[in-house]
Amino acid sequence: MELIQCQWCQAQNPPGSTSCQTCGAPLDQKNKVSDSGWREAPRLRDMTEFRFSGSTCQVEGELVPVAELNLHPQDGVYFEHHVLLWKDETVPLSSLNTGGGLKRSLGGMPHIVTVANGPGRIAFSRNAPGEMVVLPLHPGMEMDVREHAFLVASHSVQYSFIRIKGLVNLLHGGNGMYIDRFVTAGYPGMLMLHGNGDVLERTLRPGEKILVEPGGFLYKDSTVQMQAVQMPLKTGMLRHGMYLAEMTGPGRVGIQSMYVHHHAD
Repeated sequence: MELIQCQWCQAQNPPGSTSCQTCGAPLDQKNKVSDSGWREAPRLRDMTEFRFSGSTCQVEGELVPVAELNLHPQDGVYFEHHVLLWKDETVPLSSLNTGGGLKRSLGGMPHIVTVANGPGRIAFSRNAPGEMVVLPLHPGMEMDVREHAFLVASHSVQYSFIRIKGLVNLLHGGNGMYIDRFVTAGYPGMLMLHGNGDVLERTLRPGEKILVEPGGFLYKDSTVQMQAVQMPLKTGMLRHGMYLAEMTGPGRVGIQSMYVHHHAD
């Protein structure tokens, strides 16, 4: 019998599988794509289970989904500390300093992320309705994610951040937006995001451009160039501008249909 290919992450699955063993996406549903090229991220079913490295993840609930991880003794994950829901007593926690110091804190971003190591169980969720998006990362991949969107990443994924000047975060104030950057080296990794509302993804051709409202941006491939552009608007004698994120392909761009700002703890 032929293997079943996941339409979301392209992983091969054994015959008879109902969900992808790599990302949890349903295997009995085709991609839902709009006329403009946006495809819906798969909504993971309640109690779906998938694997990464030697560990497993089970998805609980759908409105505010929970990721419950059963960590292998040699596996670890990292996360923003306020997304932790519960953990086994035996799972040790430590901290990872991200750098950036005071500037990063003033920008609304945590300057420390928390690390959990196996063995044992630990669960995470964001305090907002939406979708859990699983992005398996092959060796040598780089993914850029909006601030406060990543739920958890495996220990094999390297973490850093950049700041895009000119993108005004209207709900928080200030000038610019922080972008979390996740990179794999010689080993694959797993990255899980939380998108507010519905999550849509579009693959841009080389040189193709779209303009995205900064609050709607969720993630992109590193090959997609992102810069701030100002659209001048005039109302009578008044002039003002709208800041948008210009995305230039090639690569994937993910957006969320609802934006909820999370203040840093």
